[in-house]
Amino acid sequence: MNRKYVYVVALGHFFCDIGMGALPAILPFFILQSGMDYRSVAGLMFASCFLSSVVQPTFGWLADRTSKTWLMPLGIFLSGAAMGLAGLFENYWAIFAVVTVSGIGSAIFHPEAARMIHKLSGAKRGTALSIFSVGGNGGFAVGPIIAVTAITAFGMKGTAVFCLLALIMAMVLLVIVPKMKADIAKASLSDVSTAEKVATPKRDLQNDWPSFARLTLLIIFSSIVICGLRSFIPLYLVNVTGLSTTAAGSALTLLFMFGVVTTLIGGLLADKIGYLKVVQMSYVLLVPMIGLLSQTTNAFICYALMIPIGFAMFSPFSSVVVLGQNYLARSIGFASGVTLGLTFSVGGIFIPFIGGFADNYGLTATMELLTAFALFAALCSFLLPKPVHREVVQAKTM
Repeated sequence: MNRKYVYVVALGHFFCDIGMGALPAILPFFILQSGMDYRSVAGLMFASCFLSSVVQPTFGWLADRTSKTWLMPLGIFLSGAAMGLAGLFENYWAIFAVVTVSGIGSAIFHPEAARMIHKLSGAKRGTALSIFSVGGNGGFAVGPIIAVTAITAFGMKGTAVFCLLALIMAMVLLVIVPKMKADIAKASLSDVSTAEKVATPKRDLQNDWPSFARLTLLIIFSSIVICGLRSFIPLYLVNVTGLSTTAAGSALTLLFMFGVVTTLIGGLLADKIGYLKVVQMSYVLLVPMIGLLSQTTNAFICYALMIPIGFAMFSPFSSVVVLGQNYLARSIGFASGVTLGLTFSVGGIFIPFIGGFADNYGLTATMELLTAFALFAALCSFLLPKPVHREVVQAKTM
């Protein structure tokens, strides 16, 4: 594993997801200052997701055919700069439009970045993907802190700070990525004789579409849970437990900061006990934890629950990506686009409906609804077959 470049791509992932991570923490400010209801702010979560859910697998499909590494800095710039503009508008549909562009930027970045990580990972695929995922989860964790701090200091126009951060990281990647490509190509040429002996010919690799379809169903249910929690935890803490918007935003930071640690632990654990086991154990744990959250009005207990919820949400992240790449061994880019992209996007399509549910039945019932979706995800995890590892295929062809 080329750790230096894995860390660089993970840093890009961090900056890409800062803006998207900030959005849920911005939503309570839109309610307070613009008078939006739950359905309206849920619509903004939908805006960040609905096109990216289509764009990301599409770019993953294209990545399997031709690599365009310049898409990584472009995606980072669009994701951050567009989110930075959200606080500068008062018109709802203008805000909706820039949030949509931010989601598209995120969708452009992820498939090419995941494909690059796959090239850099060597035999430690779970570890490399977990490091990459740590970058994204770190962005989701830090985003709310930056958003709350900037808005508190400068008003809604403070969101413009995300424009600057995105520009800086995009310029850094524009300088580093060409050298990264050259070093990968050089390493490939020096190892070509070894690769010919041990690599699995692409014609011997098979796509297991039925298994990937089951995995996609799990991703959809888990994405609804993740997007739902991102959207409604701050609102739940403000309206049910009585916390301030600043304190409620910090709960998301706690959730994703713990996610940074558990994503790495999950990747290391998966390399030892298996990707499928990590996925199953994590989702089984997630169900009762969200159930407990839905039944408490105590802010301290809610904060404490962020720790096991964070572990259950993020520890299987890299394992899901690796499972997808194993099921679609001939279409790594597409598998990466779906598993990375849909996890944080497709659930957003359902958020307006959940927002309407919250308006009609309240936030406690909304958390109970998310518990049910977590249960569906857990059940789907037991429908997944154990993947055939490449090492097994190689052994058969040698």
